[in-house]
Parts: sequence; structure tokens; C-alpha cells
Amino acid sequence: MEIIGRAYEKAELQRLYESTSPELVAVYGRRRVGKTFLIREFFHNEFAFYHTGVSPLEISGTQLLKRQLDEFYVSLREYGLNETACPASWPEAFRMLRKLLEENSTTERQVVFLDELPWMDTPRSGFITAFEHFWNGWASSRPNLLFIVCGSATSWMKDKLLNNKGGLYGRTTYNMKLSQFTLNECEMFYKHKGIELDRYDIIQSYMAIGGIPYYMNYFRPGFSLAQNIDRLFFASNAPLHDEYDRLFTSLFGDNNDSKEIVRLLATRRYGFTRKEIAQKTGHASGGTLTKTLASLVNSDFIVPFTPLNEKRETYYKLVDNFCLFHLNFIGKKNISDESYWQNTITSPSIYSWQGFAFEEVCFVHIRQIKAALGIAGVQTSISSLIIPNNDQSQGSQIDLLIDRADRVLNLCEIKFANKEFVIDKNYEEKLRQRADKVRELTKNKRNIHLTFITTFGLHPNAYSSRVQKSLNMNDLFL
Repeated sequence: MEIIGRAYEKAELQRLYESTSPELVAVYGRRRVGKTFLIREFFHNEFAFYHTGVSPLEISGTQLLKRQLDEFYVSLREYGLNETACPASWPEAFRMLRKLLEENSTTERQVVFLDELPWMDTPRSGFITAFEHFWNGWASSRPNLLFIVCGSATSWMKDKLLNNKGGLYGRTTYNMKLSQFTLNECEMFYKHKGIELDRYDIIQSYMAIGGIPYYMNYFRPGFSLAQNIDRLFFASNAPLHDEYDRLFTSLFGDNNDSKEIVRLLATRRYGFTRKEIAQKTGHASGGTLTKTLASLVNSDFIVPFTPLNEKRETYYKLVDNFCLFHLNFIGKKNISDESYWQNTITSPSIYSWQGFAFEEVCFVHIRQIKAALGIAGVQTSISSLIIPNNDQSQGSQIDLLIDRADRVLNLCEIKFANKEFVIDKNYEEKLRQRADKVRELTKNKRNIHLTFITTFGLHPNAYSSRVQKSLNMNDLFL
């Protein structure tokens, strides 16, 4: 099968394959993002050894370790190892792997792929220690060895492997974080599949499922976007109806704290501070909360940011479109209408969701926005501005601030619409007040460039001239 997009990742894999040194490569990223597909298809399934860990969700205790070792042994036998007994421990399993690779060694590159590595590290199994010994004591001296390990549990990959303080410290030679597709890659994917969606619909599909290839693969040619959404979420036996729970369980186990935090963040567009999260969820603001927030950040569900007007406060904002969609339309409601999306596409609830979701699309396409503004090479920092109401209610925000090293600050307004967006007199005054607020906060040390990011651009009129730069949805496909 053809690998769509992933140009940078493919170039790096080719470089690593052509290297004449031993390489230990860690590939990580959230569930369903296409890690396994990329590695298997790039190397055409031609491995010196390939194994994937056993999911721990339905097995526990000592039985899980035994099952992991049993399956590892099966894989060793499939690749030609002539051993009659299953390994009783991970040190023994890695000795068998060494024997297999030595017996089959040639001058050609040997590619080993261990998939879902975190699943193999069962409690008190000694897996990491055994892997450390295997790599440091033998594999790191094999110049023809390309050893790739992969995992969806991003926090495990970072804590136990990339940031390991023991024998694996600094041993990985390359780390590849695989993120969701960009809009440009989504467009290529849909065209490759023969699915006719224009860019307006591709953006809306992204607002529902993100750029997750596994989810996109459920789309069918000959169906409208609304029909495909109904098939995925609302029809009888819809394939993604229960995906939210599966996603969190596979990444975080039985940690319901992650779900609770995401559910909270979905209620406010500009997010919550750590203190607010602790108060509203009832969790102590200690190490457990720190670990949970880090796990959600590492898995690309949320992003931390510091508002321009609250330099001492870090906010956490939900940026995962799939989670936002689920919490708005699956988690909140018991919907029995199998054509729900087609029947309610113009409803106020969907209109409200579209505004929030389009912001998240823009947040994960900052690189494309910078390119469209002609500042791709300019050093920038991303922020926001939170404007509380006098009655201490939710308040409002300036959607996106791009603070540039060239003393310009792009004040970005993000608006989703089905036609050109019209700035009227009242909205123009609101924009003027917002710009004045930013000037006050920056003490006039920045030139404020009012920037609009909309689906179909701005309608030219007497008030649109206040905007220095207007981007439309095509700019997000760069």
C-alpha cells in the first residue's frame, strides 16, 4: 500500500536505513495515528525480526507476563529461531533474539521492529533492565543493526526510554514523534481513496475526527460528508461510537483522571489553569495531577500556554478535535437518530461546536499560518489574551496571538463561516477595543497587525480595511 504524506518521516527512515552505524530509533504518537503502518509499509514488511506486544487490557497479573513471553517466543520461531522451550524471563527472551540475529547476520542492514513496546513492560517483569542489557551489551556494537521500537503510550516512551536515567540514558539515536495528518495530507489521502470532498468539507471532517488516518479510512466514496459522519458515529454499529473509551483505556489504562480533565477542558474555549483544574475536578494539585497533565500534553490532547496578560499562569487548552466532537455529540446525548448529522447540520449546537472546533484546527496548523503570513523563518511565540467579564463569568479571549521577534504581534481572530465573513460597525469597534487592550499590555512595544483567519475570507466593506492580513481556509492547506 502507498504511504500518503509523511515526506519528512520517510526521508528520515531512509537516512537511518542507509546509516553505517547501529541505530536505536523510538517512534511514538497517539493511538491510530499510523505508526505501525508507516514502519511496516516503508520497509515492505521485510524485517530481521518483528513483534508486537500483547494488549494488557483483558489480561492481568502473572498471566500477562507469561502471555507476553509466549507470544515473543512465537515470533522468534516464525523468524527461524530453533529453540524448543519458551523463555521464562525477558533476559532469556533477549538472549534468544540475539541468537536469532547472529545466526542470520549478513553484511546487509538488519531491521528489527518491536511494536507496542510499553505493553511488554508488565509490572515487576524486569523488561526495561533486560532491554538495557541487550542493547548496551550487544546490539549497540552491531553496525548493521537498525532497531526500531514503537509505542502509543507516549508518556511511557518518554519516561522509560527517551528520558531514561539508567542504562538507556542517551542511547536512542533518533526519536520520531508521529502526529496527525495536516490538512494538506488529509486532502492527499481523500483523493487517493477516491473520496470527493472540497476543502470546506475536509476542514469539517478534520473538526470531527482530526487528521487521524485510521478514522479517515472509514470514509466511503459516493457519500457526502454528513452521511460519512453519520456512518462513523450515529448509525447502528457505528465504528467510532465507542472509540473514545477505547482510546483513553489504551493510552492511560484505568486512569479516569485523564477523561475527567479532558471533559472539563471541553467546556471552556480558552481552557483552565492548573489550580482551576484541581479545584473543579477535586484532585490535589500535586505529582499525580502533574503526571496526568503531562501525559495528555505528550499525547497531543491538550496544550499548555501562557496568556499575554497572565504571565504567571499556565493554562491548559483542549486541542484534540476527536475528543471535542465526542464530548459534544456522543458523550452528552443518547442519540437514536441514525441520520442525526444530516438532520441537524444547521442547528445552533452544531454552529457553536464549529466555532470552537475550527479554532482547534488553526491551533494545530500554526506552521501553515506562519507560512501564509510570510513569517515562516521568524522566531515567534504563541499566546492568547483572556478578557474576564466584570461579573467573573467565563469572559472571552483573543483567539491567537503570534508574538514575533521583528516586534510585530499578529492579533488573530478565527471565524468559521459558510461564506465570506462580514465585519459590521459593532464588530469593528470590538476589534478596536481589543487592539487597544493589547497595546496597553505590551506598553506600545509591538506593532499590532490585526489578522483574520476565516474559511472563505473577509467580505470587503468600509470596516474590513482595519484588518492588515486576511487568511482563508486555502492557507491552512500549505
